[in-house]
Amino acid sequence: MSELMANRTCETAGCNAQANLQCPTCIKLGISGSYFCNQQCFKNSWPTHKILHKVAQGKSGVTNGTDEVFNPWPDYTFTGSLRPYKTSSPRTVPDHIPRPDYADHPEGIPISEQQVKLASHIKVLNDEEIEEMRVACKLGREVLDEVASIIGIGVLTDEIDRIVHEACVVRECYPSPLNYYKYPKSCCTSVNEVICHGIPDMRPLADGDICNVDVTVYHRGYHGDLNDTFLIGNVSKTAEKLVNVTWECLEKAINAVQPGEKYRELGNIIQKHAQANGFSVVKSYCGHGIHQLFHTSPGVPHYAKNKAVGVMKPGHTFTIEPMISQGSWRDKCWPDNWTAVTVDGQLSAQFEETLLVTDTGVEVLTKRLANNGQPYFLDKKL
Repeated sequence: MSELMANRTCETAGCNAQANLQCPTCIKLGISGSYFCNQQCFKNSWPTHKILHKVAQGKSGVTNGTDEVFNPWPDYTFTGSLRPYKTSSPRTVPDHIPRPDYADHPEGIPISEQQVKLASHIKVLNDEEIEEMRVACKLGREVLDEVASIIGIGVLTDEIDRIVHEACVVRECYPSPLNYYKYPKSCCTSVNEVICHGIPDMRPLADGDICNVDVTVYHRGYHGDLNDTFLIGNVSKTAEKLVNVTWECLEKAINAVQPGEKYRELGNIIQKHAQANGFSVVKSYCGHGIHQLFHTSPGVPHYAKNKAVGVMKPGHTFTIEPMISQGSWRDKCWPDNWTAVTVDGQLSAQFEETLLVTDTGVEVLTKRLANNGQPYFLDKKL
């Protein structure tokens, strides 16, 4: 790598160090803007950076170990360094497992949700319904535990999807994302600049990545929804801080849940903490009511001064799932119509739990049983 002028930012995801070195192949091909702070960052970025060389040579995409080039959107301008890889076919669920109404719909439309889409009424669950939610949420956590046991450097996100799918089937659960508005996989894997709804594919996780895995299971008519962001190998201090602050945002919001609290107040709590640490709150996606329906009232925005409707009552079940970004809060969608990414290509992290409002406060239905309920990334610190 040759030394160039200063005042550049390192291209490696999560690294904002000043960068004075440029890839020699990029110089040869006339690619501008490919700067790195040191040789190690260049090495860490190589699996995704080399795609730029293929673009410049008219070979955009990835080969997945063969001579066949994958280039789904040749005219699309990516905001960051992540690129799509090929995906496997959607997985199938045995017929004996109960499934939601959208599972077999040709367009994946949840008819039951559509029927109450504009209603602001928040369902109060009875004791029997609450117990069903506890079971579904416990099983959802077990599925994510399976992911935590295998995730790491070199693991394909498609392999994560397989683990989630098989773990659901073993527990006689339907993986809720599958065919929901035609979503093609059984979970979401959102890497680095992906905010949410990343589609599992053949890209291996690289040292320094952050990866959110979003799992929802449908069991005996009820959905349990949760997600965690994992640190893959040696991540940057910025990435680690972002993930930690995102978890703290969720914790602080959960601690405020109690009968009589306004749903709109949660966004004030989350944004205050995120901004105090130099991060932003994504506004395009929010938490939601959940029970027999995957997504329903209430809507739970994560940003301040929102206009969410509703007051918490015992028997309400809903998710809080803040998406916190390193740079801009704005998002952009890949042409697959699912993968939401940051507009500036900087990192984004997320955590999610399904909650029950009780007579005295809150019960975290998807709470992790191990390590005092702490997220997986904190295990090494306990």
